[in-house]
Amino acid sequence: MKAELFIDSRSLLGEGPCYDDADKKFYWVDILKKKIGIFNFKTNNITYIHLHAYPGAVAVRDSGGLIAALQDGLYFIDPDNEKAELIVDPETDQPANRFNDGKCDPQGRFWAGTMDMEESKTTGSLYCLDTDLNYDCKIKNIGISNGLVWTEEWMYFIDTPTMKVLRYHFDPETSAISNPEVAVEFPEGAGYPDGMTIDQEGMLWIAHFAGFGVSRWNPFTNEQLDFVEVPAPNATSCTFGGEDSADLFITTARKGMSEEELDKYPLAGGVFKVKTSVRGTNNYKFKG
Repeated sequence: MKAELFIDSRSLLGEGPCYDDADKKFYWVDILKKKIGIFNFKTNNITYIHLHAYPGAVAVRDSGGLIAALQDGLYFIDPDNEKAELIVDPETDQPANRFNDGKCDPQGRFWAGTMDMEESKTTGSLYCLDTDLNYDCKIKNIGISNGLVWTEEWMYFIDTPTMKVLRYHFDPETSAISNPEVAVEFPEGAGYPDGMTIDQEGMLWIAHFAGFGVSRWNPFTNEQLDFVEVPAPNATSCTFGGEDSADLFITTARKGMSEEELDKYPLAGGVFKVKTSVRGTNNYKFKG
């Protein structure tokens, strides 16, 4: 499969794709430009929310508006006036960290992880914000907290420098995770595992930073099943959407690319799309 350009956003560090089926809107973030992008499928218009800090991830709030993981905490975002209301900053003692990837689980809780901004330390953690706005630290000593997906009994999680996807037993009632084991191990030379999503067959779709695409994996056999080529070196994350939940949206980044590389891959930083042969899972909303 080959992905085609959907939005020529030229993001420095595009991330956090999120499709809202109810409002027919697609969201993504450009971390380094401190903004959230919104593509409205009803009007084909693109608007941006400008923020005071780096955004790592965004999700739709069930009661209206958005929830986002920013550099300095978790916030409610009002898209109409760009107002950001702090919910909690669990890392006031870690000024060198920022929030990175995050999303909502099927029960409507918001999970987001942190990372060292210099990408040199394992000071990151993974947090879960419940619907009563209480948070809990789930995993510590993370390098670069990245992809998250769930099934009824599993949570999958990527700490990028480990080159692995871990599978945890997941209790949907309590949000407890336990018994981590390796589900996918990235092969050498394939780039770095970044964001991911999951389809209705339980297969993982993982973005390859420095790997020109997104791969599909069976997490129970560590077998790569398919690959989507992207005409940009750094795929950062992906999510399903569209009328039949078969469109895969892929964010990319221009960060760190030379002028020569940008001339060769001028679409880098764009959002790409490909029609797959499977149905994906929907992005869940925050119920708090």
